[in-house]
Amino acid sequence: MGEPAEVHEARSARRRVSLAPPAALVAAPGYGARRLYQAYLAAWNRHVDSVLTGPQFAVLTAVRAYPDADQSSLAAAVALDTSTMADVCRRLERRGLIRRYEAPFDARAKVLTLTDEGQAALDETNRRARALDEALLAGLNGGRRDEIAGLLNDLSQRWEAVADSKELPGL
Repeated sequence: MGEPAEVHEARSARRRVSLAPPAALVAAPGYGARRLYQAYLAAWNRHVDSVLTGPQFAVLTAVRAYPDADQSSLAAAVALDTSTMADVCRRLERRGLIRRYEAPFDARAKVLTLTDEGQAALDETNRRARALDEALLAGLNGGRRDEIAGLLNDLSQRWEAVADSKELPGL
């Protein structure tokens, strides 16, 4: 059953307003991290590559940096759990960007190499990703950029340690 016409008209007449985030959210580091990540994903999709994801790019970058490394070692290097890494690698292999084969030291382990198509895709994506980095850090000098990258990586390590701990201190 519908609402009375005057109620519907009153609701329709309301305008959306721009609300500031509540102070409790702004003070929470997780809120800022989520906003940064959402903005980064949107910028990546628009300006870098809407098909190749950040994790896929990270894997391609690591495969180029560590040729013939095994999949599990590469997963740790790019901060992916092994099941996510396996999924990312299957997708990259289906697209013809990497090759996976049995490791000579362990038939259960998979060793990864870039294909020629993978090299070309990585080169183009890397060019676009560096341009995105420039846009994101525009106006900051090199020292400040290094400081921000270091801070983000330090925070990542700390937050990963907290995520791995069984209990939070003080609870």
